[in-house]
Amino acid sequence: MEETLQHHTYTKDNAVFPFCKGCGHHHYVNHLDEALFALNIDPKNVCIVSDIGCIGILDSLFATPHTFHTTHGRSTAFATGIELADGILRNSKLKTIVVIGDGGATIGLLHLVNAALMNVDVTVILANNFLYGMTGGQHSQFSPLEFVTPTTPAGNIVPPIDICSIMKSCGATYIKQAVATDKNLGSIIADAVNHPGFAMVEVLELCTEWAVPFNKFDGKTMNEKLRHSNDGGVPQRKDFATLYKEKVLGNLKKTIDDTITPAYTSALNGSRRIVLAGTAGEKVQLASFLYMKSAIASGLHATQKNDNPVTQGSGFSLSELCVSNDEILFTGIDQPDAVIIASADGLKEVLANGTLSRCVAETIIIADQTLPEFECAGKISRLPLRALCTGSRAALSALAALNVVKGWISQDALWEMIDGKFKDKSGSFHRDIEALMPFIKT
Repeated sequence: MEETLQHHTYTKDNAVFPFCKGCGHHHYVNHLDEALFALNIDPKNVCIVSDIGCIGILDSLFATPHTFHTTHGRSTAFATGIELADGILRNSKLKTIVVIGDGGATIGLLHLVNAALMNVDVTVILANNFLYGMTGGQHSQFSPLEFVTPTTPAGNIVPPIDICSIMKSCGATYIKQAVATDKNLGSIIADAVNHPGFAMVEVLELCTEWAVPFNKFDGKTMNEKLRHSNDGGVPQRKDFATLYKEKVLGNLKKTIDDTITPAYTSALNGSRRIVLAGTAGEKVQLASFLYMKSAIASGLHATQKNDNPVTQGSGFSLSELCVSNDEILFTGIDQPDAVIIASADGLKEVLANGTLSRCVAETIIIADQTLPEFECAGKISRLPLRALCTGSRAALSALAALNVVKGWISQDALWEMIDGKFKDKSGSFHRDIEALMPFIKT
C-alpha cells in the first residue's frame, strides 16, 4: 500500500517571488505548485529543469523538488537526457518538467521538436509573454502581428510561430494552450505532468514592463484573439520588404534624429565617474541617461552603462556614468568620484559589487537618510531623498543638485533635458534641487 504524502506545498514557506508586479509568472508558479500538490508526487521524484530568462529564476522558490538550471534554450535537451536515463535505469519514476520562456523556446526550437518526435515523458510549460522581457522587451518569434515592442515600434509585421501546430506536426501527444489567469491552469498542468509521453502547455502572459504599456491586450483579448487555431489554412502573405515599406516606412510620422548638437560649454578638466544606485522602476537609469545627454550637449564625451537583475521591474537598478573632456577609452569605474544611493535595493547592490570599497576620501557619497549605516572612505551626505523627492525623482534630483554644487556639466543643458522630458512636471525637480543642495558635503 503506497504511503499518502499529502504535501501542502512544494514551494518555500513565505517565498518572495522575484517577478515584476503583475507579471503572469506569479500565476504560473502558483499553478505549477498547485498541480504538483494535486498529483501528490513525492518531491524527490520531481525534477524542474529551467534555463535563462525571467521564468528561469523560479528555481529558488521551490523547496523540495530537484531543480536543474541550464544554458539558454537547452533546458528541453537536458530534460530529455534526464528522462531517458531515468526511464531506462529507474523505470520512469521521475517527473521531469521544463520551465521555459518564448526566448528559450525559439533558441532551443529543435530540442522541442526532437523531444516531441521521440515522445519522451517530459512536460514543457512554455511561458509565452510574446517578447524578450529579460533583455529589454525586444520582439520575439512569438510576438503577434501588430504587437508593439521597443524593436517593433510600428507594430510587428512578421507572423508569430504557432508552437502548438509545430508540436502537433511532430507527434506530440498532449498539447494545451491557456492564459496565465485561467482558473483551471493548475488542472491543465497536472494533466500534462501525469500524461505518459511528451506534453506541452503554452501559457499566454503579458509582460507588465514591456508589453502592457504599448499594447491594448489583456486577459480577455488573449482569450478571444490568441487561442490556438486548427483551421489548417495557409494565409497569403506579402514579402518582407513590401510589408516593411508599407507598415514601417510608410507610417513614420517624422524622421527620428538622435543627434545631440553641443550648444553649451563645460569647464570640466579630466573625467568624472558617477554611480547611481536605486530601485527598479524609480527612473535611476533615466536620470543617468538625461545627465549623459546633457554632458554631450555641454561639449563633453559621455558614456552610460546600466545593470539590473534578470527581471526589469523589480530589485535594484544601477547606472555608471563617465563624463570627460577627452575621449573615453575605458567605461568601467575603478574609483568613483560620486555615488548616489537612493534606496535599500541600491545600497545592497553597491555593497555587493564592491563600489563602496573602491571609494576614496575625495569620493562624494549621497545616500538617503533612512538607509542603515555603512562604512565607506568617502564624504557621506545623508539626504532626505525619498522624503523630499519621492522614489521616482530621488536619483535625478540628487544628481542635478550635485551638479549645481560641482559644476561638472552645464546646468542649463541639464535643465533643458529635464524640462524637455518632464515638461509641466519639471517644477518638482527645481524645488527638489533647491532643498537638497545645502545638505551636500563636498
